[in-house]
Amino acid sequence: MKIMSDENKKTVLIVEDDSFLSDMYQTKFSVSGYNVLLAQNGMQCLELLRNNTSAPDIALLDVVMPKMDGLELLELLKKDDRTKNIPIILLTNLGQDKDVKKGLEMGADMYLIKAHYTPSQVVEKVEEILNKSSK
Repeated sequence: MKIMSDENKKTVLIVEDDSFLSDMYQTKFSVSGYNVLLAQNGMQCLELLRNNTSAPDIALLDVVMPKMDGLELLELLKKDDRTKNIPIILLTNLGQDKDVKKGLEMGADMYLIKAHYTPSQVVEKVEEILNKSSK
């Protein structure tokens, strides 16, 4: 669990159990001008949010993780008044139509399959959602 913060920057929460991927996304978002919060699973994410005074501007959730998967976490975030309005991107390797449909029906703003997007493209998708929500 890492917190890197600058009050003037937007904050991205990345919940990913693969440390290679989380480090790669953290680096890409940091270089792109974002604060980054990292958690390795849903339980760690909830603890991080409880201990952090401000909510992130957007969250990227892996779906397949130990302790609590991304869909369970998504459900809890959408039920909580403090986090229900955070835009959420499911960033996963589960690419079946039923998985995509379920994630979007549960309240995800976007569903991205990791293998189809470079980290730069993921940053572009985040910017797309943040620009939409700030209008």
